[in-house]
Amino acid sequence: MTRTGPVGREAELRLLDEVLAGRGTDGPRVVDLTGAAGIGKSRLLTELCLRARSRGMGVLRGRATEYERHTPYGLFTDAFADLDPDLLRPGTGPASTLATAASPVLRGIGEGALGGGDTGHGSGHGSGHGQGQGGRRDGSGGGGAGPREGGAGRAGGEAAAPYTDRFAVHRATARLLAALSRTGSGLLIALDDLHWADPASLELLDHLVRHPPHAPVLIAVARRDRQTSASLAAALTRGVDTGAVLRLGLGPLPERDCVERLAPGLRPARAARLYAASGGNPLYFLTLLQQDGTGARSPLGGLGSLLLDELTPLTPAQRRTVEAVAVLGDHATPELLAELAPGPAGELDATLRALALRDLTRPGPAGSWTLRHPVLRTVVHENADHRSRIRMHRTAAEALARSGAPAPVRAHHVEQALTGWDPAGAAVLLEAAALASATAPASSAHWLAAVLRVLPEGPRYAGQRLALMLDRARALSVCGELQAGRDLLAEVIDTVPPHDDSGLRPAAVTLCASLERHLGRYARAEALLRRELSRSPAPPPSDLLALGIELGSSAPHSTPYPTVRADVLRTRELARRLGDGAAEADALALMALGEAYEGGLDAAARYADRADALLETLSDRDLALRGESRARLSAASFYLERYGEAERHADRGLALARRVGPPHILSHLLQCKANVLMSTCRLHPALELVEEAETIARGIGSPDLLALALANKAQVLLASLPPGNPESLAVAEEAAAVAGPRTSWWASLAWCVLGFAALFAGKPERARTAVLRAARPDLSGLQPSMRPLFLEALVTATVAGGDLGSADGWAALATADAQRLGLPTQLASALRSTAQLLAARGRTAEAAEAYARAAGEAARSGATLWEAQSLLLGASLAADGPAEAMWHRGRGLAEAGGARLLTGLADLIRPATPSPPPPAPPPPLPGLTPREREIAALVAEGLTTAAIAARLHLSPRTVDTHLSHIYRKTGVTTRSALAALTARATPAP
Repeated sequence: MTRTGPVGREAELRLLDEVLAGRGTDGPRVVDLTGAAGIGKSRLLTELCLRARSRGMGVLRGRATEYERHTPYGLFTDAFADLDPDLLRPGTGPASTLATAASPVLRGIGEGALGGGDTGHGSGHGSGHGQGQGGRRDGSGGGGAGPREGGAGRAGGEAAAPYTDRFAVHRATARLLAALSRTGSGLLIALDDLHWADPASLELLDHLVRHPPHAPVLIAVARRDRQTSASLAAALTRGVDTGAVLRLGLGPLPERDCVERLAPGLRPARAARLYAASGGNPLYFLTLLQQDGTGARSPLGGLGSLLLDELTPLTPAQRRTVEAVAVLGDHATPELLAELAPGPAGELDATLRALALRDLTRPGPAGSWTLRHPVLRTVVHENADHRSRIRMHRTAAEALARSGAPAPVRAHHVEQALTGWDPAGAAVLLEAAALASATAPASSAHWLAAVLRVLPEGPRYAGQRLALMLDRARALSVCGELQAGRDLLAEVIDTVPPHDDSGLRPAAVTLCASLERHLGRYARAEALLRRELSRSPAPPPSDLLALGIELGSSAPHSTPYPTVRADVLRTRELARRLGDGAAEADALALMALGEAYEGGLDAAARYADRADALLETLSDRDLALRGESRARLSAASFYLERYGEAERHADRGLALARRVGPPHILSHLLQCKANVLMSTCRLHPALELVEEAETIARGIGSPDLLALALANKAQVLLASLPPGNPESLAVAEEAAAVAGPRTSWWASLAWCVLGFAALFAGKPERARTAVLRAARPDLSGLQPSMRPLFLEALVTATVAGGDLGSADGWAALATADAQRLGLPTQLASALRSTAQLLAARGRTAEAAEAYARAAGEAARSGATLWEAQSLLLGASLAADGPAEAMWHRGRGLAEAGGARLLTGLADLIRPATPSPPPPAPPPPLPGLTPREREIAALVAEGLTTAAIAARLHLSPRTVDTHLSHIYRKTGVTTRSALAALTARATPAP
């Protein structure tokens, strides 16, 4: 017998066949099926799965359910249930690859949805009593499993075990899908009823839509358009605009298809009435058809009334069983059904057979049962007797607990059964919230809210209520609900008296200030912190440290760092008096970043080296909480043009942040490393990092962090895309729009990047306006340690506008700043500004010489991108011989680093008759990095380790590390042997 496809969907099936032919690599990578309930989305998705299998593709299918919307990763858990366990066993070949790829996914989903870890189980300290599952993720402030006397635990408890963060789950899922696709002829992952998916699943899908796996993977989703979250709908719409998503909106079936193929032989008059009543919706049509056969009844209140009519003839036992299936959802096994709808032996089997004959229930996997359609489940569940429904949910929770089901699975039933304060039920919800805190913070926040709704008022529970509010604020902040988290914390702060010694108040103030900072409200954050620091009685010293560090983090965004320098210095001194090396490292990292930003380079270098040395002495527990300090040290080293140090700090911070978070620090670290990679002209990996940072920033909901991520992405795109590509300008415009009227560090950067993007888009006036907007009238908005670079954009735009007089002033200021700083990349920038003015006045030979000097300065710091740009600009002005040499080297550097902007520029200015490039002499000491060759040369000059460290602004330990690498690569074992080898390898002048 020939199988036929869905009724009336021939056009859609042709499009789906075309997509399958591309297998998610050639053409759309996502199929988006939208339409009303009952319109045929699931049937079309089923047909797509069948056709994919016929082509040899692997198929995973998952379905979201209405009443389990807060079970983390429920949609993907259902899909991955189809995985063949044999594929995931360690071994060789594809099985080994799959086991490696699947491990973090299944572990991350297991922690968030199925339990299996001790994440979030922290012991209460201080006045918090008990040890329970409500503990904060950092282990401070146990929540307690039941009523708890007193306040929450003090900050500074034992560190929690490392956990898999949700962004790691996203990346690992993409790798898993790619690995699965290579075991056959591609992979289809079909996700049904997306409008009911849990937030963690939606966030994961959003990531896969924007960053599809680099493999033959096709994603198909079915959803009700009006019930889809705004963020996911926006991501899918962006995909439609770029051609990555094929959207198929399913409308009503034509009357002929609906009548002749769904109900052949129906009398024309009756068929017309039924079709008109159904509106062409096949579910409505078939439901009407199942009525009493007269065709005279019209829908009484729509589909819900029609479905309720189907339940009227049922016996009490059948009705109880249907309601039990609606309550259990995917867990409707005969064993659980027997507990929810008990009856005489053998009655359940007979009841299920009778319900199946009526097509109310259908068999599912592993002996389970499900209702015919999700809409039917909704109708049955909502119309069940209220007390009976609560009793069934309570029984389901108890039965699942006896079977060993984890807390997140039981939490849905516990929540549905709560009618008042229930310590045992609250303990389940708190455990589920703790397990979900890292991988599904939205679910964690939801379950904490459920406990807060039923927690009794009164002084006995006041401490527990405040602790839970603090925990919920943390969860809200992690999942991007910054404003909601901030409002909750404001309530905590207003409630806790100043003399409270539980540690709740300073913890709430510190977190609230952090959220205000991420919302761009720096003045509010500073005022909140200063008020807390000046209150009487003063907070304990350990809390003073946390408040002082946050003050040093918030205040410099709205005021110059010197205004807060004394405060941070006091925090450092307090940490030293207390012997708290971790807090001192945090303060020193802040000081290094502040001084490096302001151009106090010597002080910045000293603070950075001291912070680095302290971090090396810390335990793993303390290091796990120092991700933000690593980000600050990386940024400070980048401003100091110590690119190797900046990359090392970023790498070490990333190793921690990917395990223990939080996500905003991970985003910062990704951008720190991306900046190093961009400056040293490694653009492809830089783009991957900034795109990941952007994903995190969008998920957090911080305008400033998103503006920063978009600005850095625009910089990388500008260099990596060919001339004329508008994407970098579009991203830079979005960065500036997100930054808005704010005047923070990051907002200033966003506007400056917009200036560079506008320049290369041929819009000098737009560029000039953007940079002046960032600079403010007194230029105080431009970062002092990078002002020559930003002024270069202003000089370029002004020269293009013909105002050489104003350009002279900007260039002179850039030169003075660069000479004061002494940073090679900034000197190179100032030289390029000078070269532009020389060229504009016809002094091309002098301009070419200035560009050549700029290239030399950039090379001295290892800023390969700026070296290549300087060489190519100089090649367009130099005499024939030098021009060819500059052109060949500049283009070679650009091509090796993926700088298509510069290779495009090189092709535009290619010398008329370039001779073949001379064979490049082998680099002295091949295999060494530029920094290692530089250190080897200084060893050959006879400099000691301390002298080399002083010359290069490195720590002696870093120099020794480089030397150990040099010895290993060259095979020598002494300084004298290295000096001799360097002398032999270095050509004579």
